[in-house]
Amino acid sequence: MKDTRLAFRRRHSYNTKSNKTRVVKTPGGKLALLYVKKQANVSKCGDCGEKLRGVKALRPMQKKKSISTKRLKHVSRAYGGARCGKCVRQRIIRAFLIEEQKIVKRVLIDQQKAKPTPAGK
Repeated sequence: MKDTRLAFRRRHSYNTKSNKTRVVKTPGGKLALLYVKKQANVSKCGDCGEKLRGVKALRPMQKKKSISTKRLKHVSRAYGGARCGKCVRQRIIRAFLIEEQKIVKRVLIDQQKAKPTPAGK
């Protein structure tokens, strides 16, 4: 019976999230440990929490480093790597409607001022 016990390759000996390994067979037929990196999360929309399309899943330090280029971290749109397309559309429509509302208020006030007031008897 073959011995399948393996020792960690690094000095860190506890079974923690950052010390996960998997067993692989080398071309020489020996068993060896490979350290598995933590899975990266896709960025989420700040408004609705939906996963952002077109943004690569990266670990936090990979996002900070200059190794990952800007095109991996955002899409070419307003609020590119922070908000999804639906939320950006909602923001634009909301801003437009608010501006329209202001214009309507202004027009109504102007009409009331222009209306001749009946003289008191």
